[in-house]
Amino acid sequence: MISQEMAEPQDKNQENYEDLLVTIEASQGVLSLLIAVCDDSNFRDRIIARYEAELGSDIRNYRVELPRGEPSIRAAIAEVVQADEYLQNGGKAVLTVTGAEKLYFLKLGAERSEQEIFFGYLQWTREALREFPYPIVIWVTNQILINLIKKAPDFWSWRKGVFRFESKKTALITGKEIAPLRLFLDMDESPKNDDDPYFLSVEDLQQLIQKIEGERGDEDPLLATLYARIGDIYKRRLQRGEAQDYQKEQELAIEYFRKAVALQKKLGLETDLSDSLNNLAYLYESQGRYSEAEPLYLQALELRKRLLGDEHPDVAASLNNLAYLYESQGRYSEAEPLYLQALELRKRLLGDEHPDVASSLNNLANLYYYQGRYSEAEPLYLQALKLIKRLLGDEHPDVASSLNNLANLYYYQGRYSEAEPLYLQALKLIKRLLGDEHPDVATNLHNLANLYYYQGKYREAEPLLLQTLELTKRWLGDEHPNVATNLHNLANLYYYQGKYREAEPLL
Repeated sequence: MISQEMAEPQDKNQENYEDLLVTIEASQGVLSLLIAVCDDSNFRDRIIARYEAELGSDIRNYRVELPRGEPSIRAAIAEVVQADEYLQNGGKAVLTVTGAEKLYFLKLGAERSEQEIFFGYLQWTREALREFPYPIVIWVTNQILINLIKKAPDFWSWRKGVFRFESKKTALITGKEIAPLRLFLDMDESPKNDDDPYFLSVEDLQQLIQKIEGERGDEDPLLATLYARIGDIYKRRLQRGEAQDYQKEQELAIEYFRKAVALQKKLGLETDLSDSLNNLAYLYESQGRYSEAEPLYLQALELRKRLLGDEHPDVAASLNNLAYLYESQGRYSEAEPLYLQALELRKRLLGDEHPDVASSLNNLANLYYYQGRYSEAEPLYLQALKLIKRLLGDEHPDVASSLNNLANLYYYQGRYSEAEPLYLQALKLIKRLLGDEHPDVATNLHNLANLYYYQGKYREAEPLLLQTLELTKRWLGDEHPNVATNLHNLANLYYYQGKYREAEPLL
C-alpha cells in the first residue's frame, strides 16, 4: 500500500520515486551509484518494498546491510555477490544498501566514530566498486549526506543521482534541539556549522547518555540537567509528530523525566523539579494514567507558588494543566475555577494578545462544550480561533485544534453543514503540519466519522473509524481509554447497519 506521503499529487516524493525507478532500469550492466536520502527508516522500507515489487522478476533485488564497526560498502557488496551465481554471471539486478543510518556520529570514547570509518572507506572505494556492474542504491540520512559530501568528495563526484524522500518522522535530532547538550559533547564532536539542519541520531543520543552515566556516577548535578533536557527533546518530538516509534519515545521521555525528578529531589533542585514534575504528569496524562498524573501536577503547582509567587505565568500554566486533567476525568466543577484563574492570570501578566490567553480561552470553551453550555462556549471558541490565527498564522497546529473544537460544537448542536467544512479543514491542516500518523490525526478522523455516522452516512464513516482505531492502537497502545471509545463507536456503526456479528466482539 502506498503511503499518504507519496500519494499527495503535489508531493516531490512521488517525482523522486519515479526518477529513482527509471534510473535503476536505465543503469543495468554498469556501475551506477544512486544516493537515496530519507530520515524515516519505516518510510524508507516502504519505498524499497515498492520498487522491488515494481521491478519484479526482470530485475532482481538484493539487500545489503552495512556492518557495524567496519562499515565497508565494497566488502558488504562483495559478500553478497560471491554468494550468488546470478550476480556473478552479470544478471540484471539492483543492490540496495542500508545500515548507514545506524552508524554512530559520536566517537563515544573510540579513536574514530563509525561514521568516520564509513566515510574513510567510501573515499577510497570508487575504483574498487567497478567490479560490480549494477545500480547500487545507498540509503542515507540528511545528516550523513552532509558529512558524506565533505568527507568523501571523490566518492560523491561519482554519484549518478540523489533522490530525496521527505517525511515528518525522523531518527535525527536537529542541531538546534541538541544545542543544550553541547556541554556534554567533546569539542571536536560539536557541530561546526550552525546552519546544518541535522546533527545527532536517536541512537547516538542513547549511547551518549550511557557513556555520561558511566563517567559521572549517580548523583552528579549535570546528570539531573541532562535527564530533563533529553526528556524534553523526546516530548517535543512526540508533540511535533517526529517520533518514528511513538510508544518507545514516549516511554523514553517518561524514563528520563522520572530520573530527573528523583535526582532533582535528592539534590534539592526545586526550580528544575517543578518543570520535570509538570512534564512527567503531562506524559502520564497522555497515556490515560490520570491517577499518577494528578499528584505530580499538584506538587508542581505548590512548588511554583512557593518559589515564584502566585503572580507568575508558570503558576497559570500549572493551574491550566491541572484543570485539563480534571476535565479529562469529567470533574468539571473542579476544572472550571482553575481554568478561570489561569485565564485571568494570563491576561493580567501577559496581556490579552498572547498565545497562552488563546489557549486558556479554548480550554474554557471546551469545558463549557462538554457540559452542554454551548451558548457560552461558542464566543470563546471564535475568540480563540481569531486570536490564534492573528498571533501564530494560519499554518499552525493550534489553528487545526481550534477549527476542530468549533466543528465539534456545531456538530453537537446539529449544525452539520457548518461542522463538516471545519472538520475537513482541520484534518487537512493537521496532516500537513504533523504528518498522516500523528495522534491528533486520529482525533480529527474520529470526529469527522462521528459526523457522518449521525447523518447516516455509514459508508463514509466506516473507513475513518477503522483508521482511527488503527492509529490510536499504534500510538497509545491497546490499553488506552481512547481505544475503548473507538471500539464502541465502530461497534455502534455495525449495529445500526444490522451487522451484529461484527458488532458483538467489538462491544
